[in-house]
Amino acid sequence: MIEADLKKIKNSENAKILCRFFKTGKGEYGEGDIFLGIKVPDQRIIAKENLEASFGELQELLNNKIHECRLTALLILVEKFKKEDEKVFKFYLKNLKNINNWDLVDLSCPKIIGKYLFDKDRDLLYKLTISDNLWEKRIAIVSTYYFIKENDFEDTLKISKMLLGDKHDLIHKAVGWMLREIGKRDEKILIEFLKKEYYNIPRTALRYAIERLEESKRKYFLNRKNER
Repeated sequence: MIEADLKKIKNSENAKILCRFFKTGKGEYGEGDIFLGIKVPDQRIIAKENLEASFGELQELLNNKIHECRLTALLILVEKFKKEDEKVFKFYLKNLKNINNWDLVDLSCPKIIGKYLFDKDRDLLYKLTISDNLWEKRIAIVSTYYFIKENDFEDTLKISKMLLGDKHDLIHKAVGWMLREIGKRDEKILIEFLKKEYYNIPRTALRYAIERLEESKRKYFLNRKNER
């Protein structure tokens, strides 16, 4: 039913744009992903209409090669988490292989993984950080967004440092994004981290991290980066 509802509102022209945007070509990070061309707000509407979907139905959606099927399933899981947190958390972990593009990660993991682990042992995040899988590493750092919103920065800083040597641009962007979010809440902590790590931090991560700083501070870090 959910897949059929999504297909009713597909947009072929938008699908072509999304295929390019999410790098679905041969050898790219989203290789083989199929898009219907549906905007996220429209998927949220369908998700809200299907909050009673069974875990069996959601599993079928998460196994689907159509990107919007997987994302809609994840949006439903985010809502289900409010009532069945442990069951949804375990189901989510079982499906990590299906959470395989950056929007799928970013729109779900802070509200499920991050929220669930907030008052629990967080070793899982460190295991994901050292994974060979791009998306698991992104889940590790982006899940800490929930902690940041609660003014808890320690794990974000530790995981960011672990990921500074990563080769993938999508990890650099995620690290920079989380550091920027820390800076929005406590600029001093961000600046201390950058001063310690500016020789190690990738340029993309640095640019994301300093976006909200005043111009003189941005120039300071960019100029120091150019001194290498």
